[in-house]
Amino acid sequence: MKLPLSLLLLSYLASASLSSPTNQVRWCVKSEKEYRKCLDLVTKAPVFSCVSELNSLACIEAINEGKADAITLDGGDIYTAGLEHYKLHPIIAEHYGDSSEGCYYAVAVVKKGSGFGIRDLRHKRSCHTGLRKSAGWDIPIGTLLQLGIMQWGGIDDSPIEYVVGEFFSSSCVPGAQRNSSLCRNCKGDCSRSHNEPYYDYGGAFQCLVDNAGDVAFVKHLTVPEEEKAKYELLCKDNTRAAIDDYEKCNLARVPADAVVTRQDKDLANLIWNSLMGVQGFELFSSKAYAPDKNLMFKDYTKKLVRLPNNTDSFVYLGAQYMAIVRSLNNEFTTSKSKTMTWCAVGHEETKKCDTWSLYSLAKNKDKIACESASTVEECLKMIMRKEADAMAVDGGEVYVAGLCGLVPAMVEQYDEEKCSIPGASDSSFYTVAVVRKGSGVTWANLRQKKSCYPGYGRNVGWNMPMAIIHRETGDCDFTKFFSSGCAPGAPAGSPFCSQCVGNGKPVDNPAWCKASTEEFYYGYAGAFRCLVDGAGDVAFIKHTTVEENTNGKGADWTKDIQSSDYELICPEQSGSVPITEFTSCRMGITPAHAVVTRPETRDDVVSVLLNQQGVFGRDVSNSFFTMFESRPYKNLLFQDSTKCLQEIPKGTDFKGFLKINYMDTIASLSECNDIIPDLEKLCTFHTCQ
Repeated sequence: MKLPLSLLLLSYLASASLSSPTNQVRWCVKSEKEYRKCLDLVTKAPVFSCVSELNSLACIEAINEGKADAITLDGGDIYTAGLEHYKLHPIIAEHYGDSSEGCYYAVAVVKKGSGFGIRDLRHKRSCHTGLRKSAGWDIPIGTLLQLGIMQWGGIDDSPIEYVVGEFFSSSCVPGAQRNSSLCRNCKGDCSRSHNEPYYDYGGAFQCLVDNAGDVAFVKHLTVPEEEKAKYELLCKDNTRAAIDDYEKCNLARVPADAVVTRQDKDLANLIWNSLMGVQGFELFSSKAYAPDKNLMFKDYTKKLVRLPNNTDSFVYLGAQYMAIVRSLNNEFTTSKSKTMTWCAVGHEETKKCDTWSLYSLAKNKDKIACESASTVEECLKMIMRKEADAMAVDGGEVYVAGLCGLVPAMVEQYDEEKCSIPGASDSSFYTVAVVRKGSGVTWANLRQKKSCYPGYGRNVGWNMPMAIIHRETGDCDFTKFFSSGCAPGAPAGSPFCSQCVGNGKPVDNPAWCKASTEEFYYGYAGAFRCLVDGAGDVAFIKHTTVEENTNGKGADWTKDIQSSDYELICPEQSGSVPITEFTSCRMGITPAHAVVTRPETRDDVVSVLLNQQGVFGRDVSNSFFTMFESRPYKNLLFQDSTKCLQEIPKGTDFKGFLKINYMDTIASLSECNDIIPDLEKLCTFHTCQ
């Protein structure tokens, strides 16, 4: 049935009013005092208007529905706002001074001399900023669970609020059930708003001051300077420390509160420009509305900082914080789960993954599910968002994944003898520069040559050679050094895309310069093919690549190619040497590829992969599917040279896996902002991981 024209027009106008840019910023507030401050702001900056709602969730819903535009939220609420139902994005972060680095510390504050440690909190009284808020709930409750001080069997056992209520003798947790022990010590209505005097950081601290609680879970900036001598911090090692020792004695580092809004670039710009244009009004002060504090923004905010474009809630919060939130929401994968979702890059990897998925189901083992993305960066984002669980990446990508809070779980082993040795040393690559024999190309005359890389930002094929060139030239603009090249994944329009070929089609070639197998020059074998085809004068690859793609080995394009037709050039030597001299003619030693995942799924990923390689590994008699073979392609999902996957010791972070030499190499490129991958920029905006 067709709608009348008038109804269609009204429907169009309604949808347009929700999505189109406006010349006003409708700020959402949660209390009478906050509404008063907002109205006072409007008199100085008429671009703002005020929308009053009961609490943060109501504001999130109002912004999602187009009834309001912005609000400042803490991490727990930023998480909620970023869920699929709302899809709000953080666009501006509070900054608390040079020492905060875009973060704050969640701490447990107690009265000096009260004589107990964090392991003695059972049956004590607690003060919290609010239910599901970062410093006041997620971090302290997550910490008590992680330390084994509080026990919880999951949502099937009982709600976490019930467990917390049983653990503490009584509490004030604004937002909890009003008739529960979690609201017993509150002064007002126990709502998660300024209508409850003990709400938020200042309120939770006042709860402690008023002797309504024995411990207050707040952020490190909460205790006033003149009061610090009367209070102490509880440390995770069961000791105490002075209030100003929060860097050593804290529960966690947490991203700063942030302004969230809908996904609308014009609206984000309007909000930023409007806030920056405020004059004659103190955004970061609530003195005029005492005793209420932290209205609209935290009172100790020093300035506001624009977040990088495309920052979503989960990237902003980081995988480690997300792990805590998910554990409290019972979202984590448990050992009962039999499904691991692998992220594949591009069409061919997705086909291999789908085959793996089918055979995993047929073999009645842990099931493999597949998701796909166009790039490694998009896959890493999917893992952070819990849309996928794991993928195998090279060292440069392990580095970026680690900055985003993901952890390395298993490493590819290329030495078959070490597969049977528990705790054997990791495999590694030699990074080499390969040229055509007799070409006359040396390291000394590389300038203005054409170059081939496995991928933009990749470990072997980008970070290592560019770090050496940067040390030699001191210049981050590598387009001045090389005339052109193919580095799949490079920014569109870059000279490092000009030699790429995509899928070989002269027109309608969406794979051109993409960091996926659809680009013929992607990956180690692809970079070598770029050299073979004459698209480059030098290829930066791993030491095994030439042997794997010559002398009758490799895909169809390698037919008739002889390894003897290629040689190595060395940064510290003149001339060239045979490709077999890689131990002495190399740019560096690079860690093997590793499987990365979220911290809370690390154990399950290891368990599933160990089972999977027991069925589909190299030593298994299986003619249907092998995890470490990619014929007729190369290195799909895993490197084809992989003999087995080995567990990385639990607790090893990306820095421990990559080792100090590689970390030093990465550090030398840190000043070259223009070549840093976008995801790395997003994940290093703050250093709270």
